[in-house]
Amino acid sequence: MAEVLVLVDHADGRLRKATAELLTIARRLGEPSAVHIGPGADRAQVTLAKYGAHKVYVVDDADAAGFLVAPQAEILAALVEKVTPAAVIIPSNAAGKEIAARLAIKTSSGLITDAVDVRAGADGIETTQSVLAGSYTVTAKVTTGTPIIAVKPNSVPLEASPAPGVVEAFAVTVSDAAKAARVTDSQPKKATGRPELTEAAIVVSGGRGTGGDFSPVEEFADSLGAAVGASRAAVDAGWYPHAHQVGQTGKQVSPQLYVAAGISGAIQHRAGMQTSKTIIAINKDEEAPIFELVDFGVVGDLFSVLPQATAEVKKRKG
Repeated sequence: MAEVLVLVDHADGRLRKATAELLTIARRLGEPSAVHIGPGADRAQVTLAKYGAHKVYVVDDADAAGFLVAPQAEILAALVEKVTPAAVIIPSNAAGKEIAARLAIKTSSGLITDAVDVRAGADGIETTQSVLAGSYTVTAKVTTGTPIIAVKPNSVPLEASPAPGVVEAFAVTVSDAAKAARVTDSQPKKATGRPELTEAAIVVSGGRGTGGDFSPVEEFADSLGAAVGASRAAVDAGWYPHAHQVGQTGKQVSPQLYVAAGISGAIQHRAGMQTSKTIIAINKDEEAPIFELVDFGVVGDLFSVLPQATAEVKKRKG
């Protein structure tokens, strides 16, 4: 069975949830092999094996960790040449998509980004994507080289499947060209107690309808253990930090549940959340475009609806 390389998304060995999702997908296509670049592989190995990694390629090299994404693309390209994998699966975040693009050029391969499903088809690996601001759902496959696929978080439920997780050191000489941009400093993001927006299984977002008061949005999100998002209108008005913007020019999310409170549903916002599994909208305007794509809609004032929903969630959780 051919190997499927999975780029590990981590911070000093602390795995992000997306890595386990990618390993779950990789098992559909072949034998998963995790590629851990940077320090902390000893900490990550147990979890990587739990989710199906037969091998863990470890590259713990200062030249790989101290620079931006170019060295990671070179390391993956060297592994592709060595093992000729059935596919390379990468997280579809900002860094992951750049790594995937560089890898595609280096290996003369086709690239698919923002996939929300990946499967073994009769004529090769197939993916599902939502494109053109969510207006179309397409099925695609790579026809040249090694399929390189960047997958959105929350695309599949996690499934553990223990495997050996044999660690294998892999050495690569990173070129000088890949070391043109060095990381000189980094600061951990201030903890809010809420999950990361792009990885959260549930996202509650507020828009212009909040009038700048996000407290009912935050309280409802906290009752569900959800992340908080915001529309571009709310961010542009200075009501919520830009880092929480959901949309074409913000972060793209694909949670199991997305709640849009006081958001009209402009195409810019829809492009960032339309692949959510279940969508609920709360808006006073029954003609708001957001109602065209929801699974459940509430015509009402968010300042009335959300506190009641929060109270009911807390009541049922005891």
